Amino acid sequence: MSWIKDQAKKAANIQLTEADQARAIATTPGTPRTAPGQLMHLQATAAAQREEIERLKAALQGAAKVKLPVSKLHEVPGRRRKLTDEQYGELKANLQSYPLSTPVSVELRPDGDWDIVAGNNRVAIYRELDRDEIEATVLDIDPSQVEKVAFFSNLLSPSLSDFEKYWNFKRLQDGTELTRQDLAEAAGLAKSHMSRIFAFEGLPDEAKEILSARPERLGSHAAAKLAKAAGAGKVVAVVAAVRRLVEDGEFTQENAVKLATAKETTAAPSYAEPLVVKVGKKRFCEITARKGVIGVKLAVEVEQADVWAKEIQGFIESRLKQRE
Repeated sequence: MSWIKDQAKKAANIQLTEADQARAIATTPGTPRTAPGQLMHLQATAAAQREEIERLKAALQGAAKVKLPVSKLHEVPGRRRKLTDEQYGELKANLQSYPLSTPVSVELRPDGDWDIVAGNNRVAIYRELDRDEIEATVLDIDPSQVEKVAFFSNLLSPSLSDFEKYWNFKRLQDGTELTRQDLAEAAGLAKSHMSRIFAFEGLPDEAKEILSARPERLGSHAAAKLAKAAGAGKVVAVVAAVRRLVEDGEFTQENAVKLATAKETTAAPSYAEPLVVKVGKKRFCEITARKGVIGVKLAVEVEQADVWAKEIQGFIESRLKQRE
């Protein structure tokens, strides 16, 4: 008990300055070293990131709607969704006949104009239709969060391809501790759906780069089969299949899977026809040559095979001497 009293007396005499208190408050706790501590830290971090995603979705839905001049809206490279010619035509026909159902999302620029966060295709079509204004929501969020908001805005579109969903989910996950389960919960998707979307993860990087030009050409089901083939060592075949799928409109996903998973067939070796030795019209023997092996098959005088073998040996030796 005396030791405890001594320690208490020492602690009572310790005086913290305001600077000491400020440093203590500013100090960030380190990552726990024990397994239970690390698990709790991971769970807390993931929960915070899920809350951040929900805040971003709420910011997108709750932003104020205004009419903005189309001429003052600017496209940011990498944010525009790739639509097929058919999808773009359908969207244009819809906007030509009906009012805009979903406002575009924008962020204010330093020069007073606006950068488009989501809705680049709609703005482009409004320009083609010579319309001066478009309804928009002006986002007031941290610039580092804009790309995430753009993704969740596009995610609401049913025409978003599986590959685009994967690409954006992957970008959202990079640099965080979010699991696929966390992403599925935040986006309102089933875990199985999220796993299927991440089938693209197993494709070779070159195949992903090729597919980015026309992401709608490959769905997640076929992507899973191609990823399995790539994992089995058929990387070159998978890249070739994806390239043809993107470049050839008549080439189907089923064709691509068949091309990438086809078993390699070894062509039968081509051998020369056997040489036939005759005595008159009667076949005496056949001589064949395959992979450095010369064979003599006697049709008659089979019992004399040893004799003929010595004859052949002598013939070869005499020819070799002549070469010397």
